[in-house]
Amino acid sequence: MHPRISIIVPCYNGAKYIRETLDCLQKQTIDDWECVIVNDGSTDNSLEILKEYAAKDSRYKYIDKENEGPSIARNTAIAASSGKYILPLDADDLIAPSYAEKAIEYLESHPKCKLVYCKAEFFGDRNEPFELHEYNYNELPYCNSIFCSCIYRHVDFDKTIGYNPNMRFRNEDWDFLLSLLNENDEVYCLPEVLFFYRQHGMTRNNNLDERYAYANLQMVMNHPDVYAKNKERTVDWINPLTNYYKTEMEKIIQSKSYKLTNIILAPFRILKCI
Repeated sequence: MHPRISIIVPCYNGAKYIRETLDCLQKQTIDDWECVIVNDGSTDNSLEILKEYAAKDSRYKYIDKENEGPSIARNTAIAASSGKYILPLDADDLIAPSYAEKAIEYLESHPKCKLVYCKAEFFGDRNEPFELHEYNYNELPYCNSIFCSCIYRHVDFDKTIGYNPNMRFRNEDWDFLLSLLNENDEVYCLPEVLFFYRQHGMTRNNNLDERYAYANLQMVMNHPDVYAKNKERTVDWINPLTNYYKTEMEKIIQSKSYKLTNIILAPFRILKCI
């Protein structure tokens, strides 16, 4: 008998927190779940922990592979899963005991609903409500109001390309939503806090550097039809990102090492022109 829901956990060097994450699944108010964890080339003792959990509870399954990033890790786990519903969960986050059950109940009673999520809170280094904007499809390309641990049907995932591997560093969950959802789809937010997003120094989305700019530009390239619907807003959204690269390039051009290199290479450029 297949489990009703597959909980998908990509794990890269998650030994510090993975036990707490896997333990929270034991408290779920439904029993027919499976957890597929992908050890994405961890260099710590994550794999040993995954083997331990799989040995004591057959609902935990692990896959050990080389590091290829969270998108491929999630796709690998989902391909190996058998649940009707999918719940992605990062290796350091937590869900409340009733989250899976309440989301499934809503999806079962509302077949036109494509995705369910809930209210959320930060914990760890930052303890406060996770303020999310109300979902609006027209806003989704520019402002994501749904965290990665939403719940959707496996059959709907199969209609997409999955999590795009070119979103290696961040925003792979946001990019996936643009593949999963369209303007006619119903999305529902459970009106209570059932997801807990850990904040710590290693949180990927804390670092708004060149990876942030690249990830957003990549989303536009991945979904040109979506972003073409509002060209003016897309241009306004992209400009600050391209300006980031312009600013960084100006820093490089004004640097002493760049100027010195130009002085050294100048005679060779003249010879080439001759």
